[in-house]
Amino acid sequence: MPEYFEIRHTVGFEETNLVGNVYYVNYLRWQGRCREMFLRDKAPGVLEDVREDLKLFTLKVDCEFFAEITAFDELSVRMRLDEMTQTQIQFSFDYVKLDDGPEVLVARGKQRVACMRGPNTDTVPSRVPDELRTALEPYAGTAEPARAGLG
Repeated sequence: MPEYFEIRHTVGFEETNLVGNVYYVNYLRWQGRCREMFLRDKAPGVLEDVREDLKLFTLKVDCEFFAEITAFDELSVRMRLDEMTQTQIQFSFDYVKLDDGPEVLVARGKQRVACMRGPNTDTVPSRVPDELRTALEPYAGTAEPARAGLG
């Protein structure tokens, strides 16, 4: 079993800028999408909890770019657990270009999320739900990611 949760994505024209490479904001969108698909596939009870009063506030995101990707490139977005406290989770994301040759790490990102509960006017920190803790445990690995660069 891999030490990361993965989604695959084919880059579309709408995700590129006038120069033809992927516009930076899409990397952040893919982080969110990967996190959502993880919840759907691995912790569906947490999604029900989100529909009630659990809030997953994104506190911080970042992304470091190593190489460009363009329309129709095949991409793997790989999420790992970096850190989990009582109320917060930090994920790391590797963006890996897939082709016939070796995998190439084109970007790396991080995202820190806080669990909160309560009405929007009075939210308070909340413990990371047990189901989410359990679902994330297998993804706390420290496997060496794909190499950075153009390959």
